[in-house]
Amino acid sequence: MKVLATYNIKGGVGKTSTAVNLAYLAAREGRRTLLWDLDPQAAATFLFRVRPRVKGGGRALVNRRRPIEAALKATDFENLALLPADFSYRNMDLELDDTKKRTRRLGQLLDSVSGEYDIVFLDCPPSVSLVSENVVAASDILLVPLIPATLSMRAFEQLTRFVSEVEGRRPEVVAFFSMADRRKRMHRDVIEAMRSNGSCVADTIVPALSVIEQMAQHRAPVPAFAPTSRAARCYEQLWAEVRPT
Repeated sequence: MKVLATYNIKGGVGKTSTAVNLAYLAAREGRRTLLWDLDPQAAATFLFRVRPRVKGGGRALVNRRRPIEAALKATDFENLALLPADFSYRNMDLELDDTKKRTRRLGQLLDSVSGEYDIVFLDCPPSVSLVSENVVAASDILLVPLIPATLSMRAFEQLTRFVSEVEGRRPEVVAFFSMADRRKRMHRDVIEAMRSNGSCVADTIVPALSVIEQMAQHRAPVPAFAPTSRAARCYEQLWAEVRPT
């Protein structure tokens, strides 16, 4: 089982859109796929038409009083399951802090379903926290969406430093440009600068497109409701780049 997380210190950069669309594409090609919505705002849960509630909340999951399997929900798509968000996840740092191996607990929970899924996506809240440390420790690949702006470059440097300081194995960190507008000179300059400074940046650029915003209206991944759109092709290209073997 491979674990991919969409993570950035900054919010509003396209983490949830990426997690939802890539999870859908993984499931569409036949991989048994699980998406865990770790963000208490529950955007991914909403997009998959699932109620954002876990019985017992995040505490029950972290303390293993409620097995992950009992909290899973089916989605409208074959091979794709969801572990919903819950508003109590806002306190997950506190729950993790009370456990042994507090930076490894989420990985341990995922190990319990490793025989059931080929790939797991973690949709993460924007923060530097104990939850973030768990995500880094549990992941094989960290996907980092970046809006091509100066502050995004600074945030990526902070993220890279943070990942290097987390104990345990190091995930592969793959940044990609999200919500890009090549008509803007700053966007063009930042893209060129990031690619020339040796950062691991994917070739695929996901532009700022209205069809991506329409996910909230359709409550579905872009390739499901707009399969021939430019956005769908971009997510397919991104998945082809980052797809684990």
